[in-house]
Amino acid sequence: MHYKSLLKRMPTELTEPVTYYLDAEDDFIILNNLLDKNLIINFENYQCLSCGRDLPIFAQGMCKSCYFESPQAGDWVMKPELSRAHLGIEDRNLTFEQSVQLQPHIVYLAKTSDVKVGVTRKSQVPYRWIDQGADEALPILETPNRYLAGQAEVLIKQHITDKTGWQKMLKGVQSDKDILEVRAQIKEHLNDELLSYWIENPQPVQIAYPVIKHPEKVKSVNLNKTPEFEGKLTGIKGQYLIFEDGSVFNVRNHSGYVVGLKF
Repeated sequence: MHYKSLLKRMPTELTEPVTYYLDAEDDFIILNNLLDKNLIINFENYQCLSCGRDLPIFAQGMCKSCYFESPQAGDWVMKPELSRAHLGIEDRNLTFEQSVQLQPHIVYLAKTSDVKVGVTRKSQVPYRWIDQGADEALPILETPNRYLAGQAEVLIKQHITDKTGWQKMLKGVQSDKDILEVRAQIKEHLNDELLSYWIENPQPVQIAYPVIKHPEKVKSVNLNKTPEFEGKLTGIKGQYLIFEDGSVFNVRNHSGYVVGLKF
């Protein structure tokens, strides 16, 4: 079958295992159904997710000019502690920034390869955890805005990582740390203001992924260097497609790429 897709973050559903979807013109592909099948990905052109033009993608699915102008790519997106909407201070577009920043946010622990700290909007739970390939996740704080969540993350990442070891995650390497014990240790480092947002008795969320076999070694597929790729799909984890030969394709990192798909 042949499809065309403007790549974006793969929509997911927390099932056992996670169900992955891919937008394909006016249809959805259930990627789980393609496991153990041959898949051909062919780069066709770019389509900036902001302006829609066929221009090289710079970052976050946007061309270079949009990346430095769009409110969806402000520095506060990657660094929540830089949020200023709660003060009425505009970065690029105050209306947009208020709509995103001034809503409940969750500070969480996620077990990818190690236990890491992260921040996401409450509405993005559990999808953010799935996107990072977390095998287990635990909400620890719920704040009324992004700024406070960012402040908590800054404190916590002095003690544990805020990065995902993506290669170990894809290999199926799991930390033996107890996520509840890490939570208890973290609590000792928070100030009284942040502790007022502490979530009591949270339940860890276990996440399983549709992976037939984890690769022993991983090698990234980049459509700029390899505009056509073919391989047998043997797993999906995080936002990665995993192939039989150890090649991995980060779908989200190719946001804004229009590809042809054949399987």
